[in-house]
Amino acid sequence: MNDASDTKRVTIRDIVRMKRDGKKIVVVTAYDVLFARLVDAAGVDMVLVGDSLGNVVAGFDTTLPVTLEHMIYHGAAVRRGVKRSLLVVDMPFLSYQASEELAILNSGRVMQETGADAVKVEGGSDEMIKTVGRLTRTGIPVVAHLGFTPQSVRTIGMRVQGREEADAARMIDQARALEEAGAFSLVLELIPSELAGRITEAVQIPTIGIGAGPNCDGQVLVLPDLLGLNDGFEPKFLKKYANLGETVRDAVSRFGDEVRSGAYPDADHSN
Repeated sequence: MNDASDTKRVTIRDIVRMKRDGKKIVVVTAYDVLFARLVDAAGVDMVLVGDSLGNVVAGFDTTLPVTLEHMIYHGAAVRRGVKRSLLVVDMPFLSYQASEELAILNSGRVMQETGADAVKVEGGSDEMIKTVGRLTRTGIPVVAHLGFTPQSVRTIGMRVQGREEADAARMIDQARALEEAGAFSLVLELIPSELAGRITEAVQIPTIGIGAGPNCDGQVLVLPDLLGLNDGFEPKFLKKYANLGETVRDAVSRFGDEVRSGAYPDADHSN
């Protein structure tokens, strides 16, 4: 565990410098103040309020039903727990794709109402590259996202992207264009490890992998997944660092047993 006793805030410059210095970047998601405090104290470099909350918090099948209001509510909660790490909030489906003006207004609202340090948007189309440019010129820091983009799951399916050389070459070009547009970091999701390495070498901004192998500048995992809270979700790339699902079930079961038997509350736990 890193020593997080130094409460100096992590900045975008710090994140970019980490790539230059060869230091790996640690990113996790958080959706509430309690876990935000814990991961911040653990010394992670970036905390992402992901629209993955649609899956792991709200129980949706995809991220598509997540709204701007959902992201603002959870982003503000996480901000109250994060004092050191760089805080990034996902922009949800249809909050930035319709027009550059809508992207600016909604991203600005997220920054104002959550206190986030940056927003994250998905995709590398020509339109999205222009939108990233408008956002960054407006003063809104942007993390870009290539590969499997969950908001496009209905069109591309949940599968590894960039296996064909033509697709890989296009993704490398998109990464360079997103960097040129002003994105300060780039999430690479579900792409071959070799391609992730090529992209990482092609750009000066840090790459953050999830299901993209070890060749990225950093790694991100969804917190309930790495803690073993999300039963039944076992993709190949996921390593569980705890089994809190079983811990929670056991604790609640023991509480129930003691309530039913009259053992709780006892003399030590009564007013």
